[in-house]
Amino acid sequence: MFKASNLPETVPVFPLPGALLLPRARLPLHLFEPRYLQMFEDTLKTSHRLIGMVQPHDGPGGKGQLHSIGCAGRISQFSETEDGRYMITLSGISRYRILEEVSGFTPYRRANVSWTGFERDLGPTEKDDQFDREKFMDLLARFFAAQELQTDWESLKDAEDELLINSLSMLCPFEPEEKQALLEAPSLSTRRETLVTLIEFALRGGSNEELVQ
Repeated sequence: MFKASNLPETVPVFPLPGALLLPRARLPLHLFEPRYLQMFEDTLKTSHRLIGMVQPHDGPGGKGQLHSIGCAGRISQFSETEDGRYMITLSGISRYRILEEVSGFTPYRRANVSWTGFERDLGPTEKDDQFDREKFMDLLARFFAAQELQTDWESLKDAEDELLINSLSMLCPFEPEEKQALLEAPSLSTRRETLVTLIEFALRGGSNEELVQ
């Protein structure tokens, strides 16, 4: 398990729209661009093996800007394809706040980061004492039907609160800014509340009309 003292001051950052990583969750990635293959190889040489996932966005300064908060994951699995690409899995460790980007000679982006304020991420699995699972599963079933999505409902019913909420936050087809809101939720209960709001909004067809019954 990572301790705060083991977290580096600088991490390589991987801007990928819509790709959400959360602490204690796993994110599979397919690396094929030369700069990210180089990032992967360089990261494997470090003791921490951390890559910082982050959402890019277009702002006043132009395209390719980064949200200030991302989540770092440790390379926990990888395999190489015959044509030199990599399939990797990141295990979410902790969120971070970007302080500044680092100029250097790497083809990929790097940033100095702060881990302060995200100590909860390094702790045990979170619980959601206010979670009404039956009501939530009913809402989720309507959302999946509306989106024509398939899932293993038995596995969802048996999953622990954190695994269920975080997995759905990562996998549901929300917009990048909505994914960012889920990432920045300070606790599991607020992430669940945000997730419910997004699902209800989607069921309304993205309008403020009353929820479709």
